[in-house]
Amino acid sequence: MRIHYDLHDLQAFVAVAQRASFRQAAADLFLSQSALSRRIDKLEDSLGVKLFERTTRRVQLTNVGQTFLVNVRTALDGLEDAVLGVADLAAHRTGSVTLACVPSAVWHFLPDVLARFSERFPRIRVRVHDESAQDVLNLVLAGVADFGINFTGAENPEIEFEPIYVESYVLAMRSSHPLAGRKELSWKETMNERYISVATSSGNRTVIDAALAGVEKHPVILCEVNHVSGVLALVEAGMGVAAVPGLSVLPGRQDTIVGVPLVNPAIHRTLGLIAKRNHTMAPAARTLFDMLREALVKPQ
Repeated sequence: MRIHYDLHDLQAFVAVAQRASFRQAAADLFLSQSALSRRIDKLEDSLGVKLFERTTRRVQLTNVGQTFLVNVRTALDGLEDAVLGVADLAAHRTGSVTLACVPSAVWHFLPDVLARFSERFPRIRVRVHDESAQDVLNLVLAGVADFGINFTGAENPEIEFEPIYVESYVLAMRSSHPLAGRKELSWKETMNERYISVATSSGNRTVIDAALAGVEKHPVILCEVNHVSGVLALVEAGMGVAAVPGLSVLPGRQDTIVGVPLVNPAIHRTLGLIAKRNHTMAPAARTLFDMLREALVKPQ
């Protein structure tokens, strides 16, 4: 059967059904009542059924019309979704996404997801700010970065925080160090080691100092550096050991540096995806955010 009607006829049918009035539906569609009636007549003729019972007092759907209304609404909703999907794809053809994250996340969490994103959207430029935790938070709050990966922000009322990984602190040392083969180390066992540390202004130092506040004896720090990367460079050079987040001991250093979990007390921090609360991301940024969430956020 060849059906002769178009999208406007279906929209006219839904309008009349919702209003139960040709006059009100015509006003909604900016049509004359006669033009609207012709559209409904055309649709009924094409289908070979009566969709409305019309009297001078009311307009009412027939049984067939009620079933048809459900199907038409489903079809129109699907069509709208399809149109929005095309617009979304168009928005992904060009543009940029800015992501801020702590440096260790760049190595461990981004490569696979960014590779897949780039393959799907080769013309989208991705900029990654690998910065300190406070800088990552500030970039997201200021709107410079679309979103971030960070271990701070969970307590900020302007930030939505989705945990992705609980990271333990380890004692980083050269692989030739006498303690390198241990499965774990208590802080007490390491008190005589030469400690290298990040400066007191660092978020990592704050986490460690807070965890050790109740410990009677603290490690003696002989050298301070501003960044974890500098700390690890000195450890690699054999100058001492360092308490650092486990993810910072990158796989590429396995032959020279190892990380042994520290206990009594064990220190942890939680990394998460962060985004500004009630902020609507651009389509490309939202797609990358969702890809990272799917890859990294584990079901509870």
